[in-house]
Amino acid sequence: MSELEDFLAEIIPRHVDAAEALHQGDPQPLSELLARRDPISLFPGMADHRTGRDDVVAVFQTVAPKFSSCSPLTFELIAAGISGDLAYTVGYEHSAVSIDGGPIVRNDLRVTHIYRQDDGVWRLVHRHGGGGPRSE
Repeated sequence: MSELEDFLAEIIPRHVDAAEALHQGDPQPLSELLARRDPISLFPGMADHRTGRDDVVAVFQTVAPKFSSCSPLTFELIAAGISGDLAYTVGYEHSAVSIDGGPIVRNDLRVTHIYRQDDGVWRLVHRHGGGGPRSE
């Protein structure tokens, strides 16, 4: 396997599990995916942008309880790359989810992630999400 294939084999399942947990109301797995040291940034679809690990975790903790009843989340990879200790993925998170107890709606969130290796582990340093819930 190439370095990029190894990276994707490691990070995509972690990303899917963390994103699905967030959409089930649990911010912990996505928070655990974050790098342990700054700089870290977040440009979410449902809140203002944030920088710094503590502020990003606070957004995850605020947003996660709004979600419930998430269908299995899938990730459609559009592009990815790796250079040294930095890597990125671009794609779509596809699911259906209830927001604030409302009806279940389709959720197609376009996401860009930038990762950095911290002590040999790929960690999220930037998440940008756009698009999001819509009625069918």
